[in-house]
Amino acid sequence: MHQTDNINVHRIEKLAPPSEIKQEFPSSEAAQDFVFETRQHIQKILAGEEDRMIAVVGPCSIHNVDMAIEYATRLKKLSDQVSETMLVVMRVYFEKPRTTVGWKGLINDPHLDDTFDIAEGYRLARKLLVHLAEAGVPAATEALEPVTPQYIADLISLASIGARTTESPTHRQMASGLSMPIGFKNGTDGDLQIALDAMTSSNAPHSFLGIDGEGATCVIHSKGNPWGHLILRGGRSGPNYSREKVADAIAQLEKRNQQPRLLVDCSHGNSLKDHTRQAVAWRDVLEQRTEGCRAIAGMMLESNIKPGNQKLTEDISQLEYGVSITDACIGWEETEQLLLEAHERLKSLVTA
Repeated sequence: MHQTDNINVHRIEKLAPPSEIKQEFPSSEAAQDFVFETRQHIQKILAGEEDRMIAVVGPCSIHNVDMAIEYATRLKKLSDQVSETMLVVMRVYFEKPRTTVGWKGLINDPHLDDTFDIAEGYRLARKLLVHLAEAGVPAATEALEPVTPQYIADLISLASIGARTTESPTHRQMASGLSMPIGFKNGTDGDLQIALDAMTSSNAPHSFLGIDGEGATCVIHSKGNPWGHLILRGGRSGPNYSREKVADAIAQLEKRNQQPRLLVDCSHGNSLKDHTRQAVAWRDVLEQRTEGCRAIAGMMLESNIKPGNQKLTEDISQLEYGVSITDACIGWEETEQLLLEAHERLKSLVTA
């Protein structure tokens, strides 16, 4: 008899269920209250009920937990300094979508060696998120694998769907059931249509396959997520943070009866994939906001302890501490400068 099932599968490993990982790394009542309150503030900013801006700042990806904690410690101090004008949320991206191949992130490959110890990846991710919540540092991440939210979503204040997956029905359905506000990035070609469609889709109820807390396959019936929003990240057609591009995005949102509020990602296509140009986009968008464009609800920066990036090699002991192994980031000194500069510019716009 010929085998017709799992022909291209090398092996199947059972994974610890979400309930087990959560029991191992539980979140306190104080941590849960912090996440809840942060989400409430983000919702108010997106609704135009708070004058502050959202600033999503942090590494392109997390590959070293100790490094992430050091960054978070610095960011907490800085965010307290600018809290009057900005709600600072740390980028804590554990999963990396790949156009072809490459390192898939801390959850998928926590040892950076293609061993794909995903159970340990979930443990490390959850342990870090518990630490951040206890320390008062809000976390933002990209929602990629549909089962991952059951492991960590209770500790995430803000999520996004990336340019490569915004068009995916699976991700739109997943977004409809997530508990936090979620942004949809425009496509890699720069087109907004797929993100606008994703917002409409995720706002509606869906029934889709997923897992429960015990890891059992189930049908999830969602209510729909009312806090979907647009993220402009540029694309192959070039940056899309200019006044004309922002005005066009606002017009398209209004035409579809969507809340005319958006975030601008100052990296990726908007920096032409050159980390030294993130500041150019940041300052341009900041000027638009200070000139009265309240539709711009927030901005995003890829930032790390040290600027630039490095290649992931077989000998991970040779990796330079504080430097990204995925997209190049700006360093801490420039991050601090940009946030403090924005704080001074935004002071006059915030109602006491």
